[in-house]
Amino acid sequence: MRLIILLCVTMLTSCTGVPENITPVSNFELPRYLGKWYEIARLPHPFEEGLNKVTAEYERRADGGIKVINRGFHSEDKEWKEAEGKAYFVDEENTGHLKVSFFGPFYASYVIIELDENYQYAMVTGPDRDYLWILSRRPQLKQQTVERLVNQASSLGYPVEELIFVKHDIGV
Repeated sequence: MRLIILLCVTMLTSCTGVPENITPVSNFELPRYLGKWYEIARLPHPFEEGLNKVTAEYERRADGGIKVINRGFHSEDKEWKEAEGKAYFVDEENTGHLKVSFFGPFYASYVIIELDENYQYAMVTGPDRDYLWILSRRPQLKQQTVERLVNQASSLGYPVEELIFVKHDIGV
């Protein structure tokens, strides 16, 4: 029984870890990060399959956590998909390492690995290199910035050839 409990705890905590040789941003200021972000690019995952016009909105919760609303338009089904979750800091609030949950007690890492000084774009990973998002405060991001972030992600070992670039200019 102890082995099962230890295995469960290990599995749950490993989902909130940081990928090897990756460092979350420091001097993080949550109030500046709150608000709406547009997904510019992502690695593929079933929970976002077929979605365009993807956004994430972050706001403070009464319990000190962060309310997360992810929303995207499924072009084939012609409908909006939305998921609401919650996030909390893993360690200090000035470190861009959070844990986020959309499914009950199960949390996964949300690690901000790049953030410009004006909080206009960010690059986020999960617990391993299977997860990567490039986010922006606007639906488009300068091509040179996108290229720099993609090159940075490649140098960190992410499979950037699999990136999906999100369309925000499609009709609804």
